[in-house]
Amino acid sequence: MTQVVVTGANGFVGRALCRVLLNNGHQVAGLVRRSGACPTGVAEWVDAKPDFAGVDACWRAAPGDVECVVHLAARVHVMNEAASEAAQRAFDATNIDATLRVARAAHRNGARRFVYVSSIKAVAESDGGRPLDEDTPARPEDAYGRSKRDAEQALKQFGDETGLDIVIVRPPLVYGPDVRANFLRMMNAVARGMPLPFGAISSRRSLLYVGNLADALLHCATDPRAAGGCFHVADDDPPSVTELLRMIGDALGRPARLLPVPGGVLRLLGKLTGRGPQIDRLTGSLQVDTGRLKRSLDWKPPFTTRQGLAATANWYRSRDTRQ
Repeated sequence: MTQVVVTGANGFVGRALCRVLLNNGHQVAGLVRRSGACPTGVAEWVDAKPDFAGVDACWRAAPGDVECVVHLAARVHVMNEAASEAAQRAFDATNIDATLRVARAAHRNGARRFVYVSSIKAVAESDGGRPLDEDTPARPEDAYGRSKRDAEQALKQFGDETGLDIVIVRPPLVYGPDVRANFLRMMNAVARGMPLPFGAISSRRSLLYVGNLADALLHCATDPRAAGGCFHVADDDPPSVTELLRMIGDALGRPARLLPVPGGVLRLLGKLTGRGPQIDRLTGSLQVDTGRLKRSLDWKPPFTTRQGLAATANWYRSRDTRQ
């Protein structure tokens, strides 16, 4: 039995990970900003101070030895967030400075492994015609991606200096029950029968069911073979945006209403309306190579994308029933 600390344990991914860890016999402590919403069986460590400024006090009050920390908490990417020096500083404060604060506390208190959940955006926004692997040179394009890349580099340096085992995981877009933001908006649009101009997009984009991410993080937290590794993780068989919308419609029982607008026309409209980056991300290819994770840890996604979308649709329908 291993004791694992999960930051952001009451969030979308954190709850899924905690359940998987508990189901596999591990003790779990959740390092959170406020109490509540963690799965039953998770010991809550509440640090209400900004950016984990009180993390050492949490650790002093906790019983037992911690083997591993999985760091999920982050300032997340927002599609329409303005690019500015202030935005970059805000991302850096949470995604770099606070991450290092937790890593230092983990090391001081005897943790042996620190799993950092980064993002494929730390590498690139598109694949340039070849799936992104862990050796692809990093070229992040926004404040969020840069903060994730810089946090990875700072953690690697800290690990080299201290011996703390740093494992980096880079997921693409994550979906599943309790999903929010852009994926939920996409589901709302399909469920309401809104016409969507994405019926002619053939470029493929990797995505990741939250159950698959939780399973991969379990391996990265507990498998000795993960030591010092950097791993890309995604569902198998990435769909195009057109295929994804149709699959969402199938799962919801509401066929997606797709208009076959050519990608070039969409990109032109994006530039004219000031939404060029958003349209580029919807129409461009972003495939993730997960070969290293599969070879190194004998990992394979326990769920297909259709299974993940079915679970997400079931949650979505129950959510509508409650409202």
